[in-house]
Amino acid sequence: MEPAERRRLLGRLARTIGAGGRKARAEGVGRGRFLADLFLNIAPRIPIRDLHTLSEHHHGLTGEQLADDLIRTAQKATMTVGAIGGALAAAEFAAPPLLLSAPAQLVAETIVVAAIEVKLLAELHEVYGVRVEGTGTQRAIAFTAAWSKQRGIDPLAPASVTLALGAATKTALRNRLMRTLGRHLTTLGPFLTGAVAGGALNRAATKKLGEAIRTDLRGKLPPPPERGKLGR
Repeated sequence: MEPAERRRLLGRLARTIGAGGRKARAEGVGRGRFLADLFLNIAPRIPIRDLHTLSEHHHGLTGEQLADDLIRTAQKATMTVGAIGGALAAAEFAAPPLLLSAPAQLVAETIVVAAIEVKLLAELHEVYGVRVEGTGTQRAIAFTAAWSKQRGIDPLAPASVTLALGAATKTALRNRLMRTLGRHLTTLGPFLTGAVAGGALNRAATKKLGEAIRTDLRGKLPPPPERGKLGR
């Protein structure tokens, strides 16, 4: 996707979220709750690829090499979101009236980065053979709950999916989203300093998540298939 198209889509998302945010404020819904409710509506729509599809999309890689590639791809994606957000913020600083849209922009960046990281977490479960059972919505919620705690899912714990939306998990999700939102405040730096800072922080955070999840998953079930290409 061309950079201009990415900026256009992020801007459109920010405007849509801005409208929803105004309605939420009118109804007295707190920012953290609004963010969590918004993401829980999006989570079931995040496409999660199975192991075979992942390997096909990553040139036949499997095991640790595939996990490496997934993390690198996710890092690049969240870094790009931070850079786009910073570029949008730079344009807004050049035209002060547009700064009114900044909060919606931050929410848009937060939601997109969270979606990329939840997708990464879910697909790492596929790579390491940790299968999470349940409907599409149940699995999406379980992966979202795992992301909020920055941990892998234990498939041997029956409550891991059924209790995923308990009060404690909802609180953890709100807190995680608010921390991610806080990270994106750096994109409001003047000119292109925000783009550099936002991209770097996103990249580092996504790498940290990926490494934490793969370390956690290695101990859940037998190791993934041998490294290298499928069919070798």
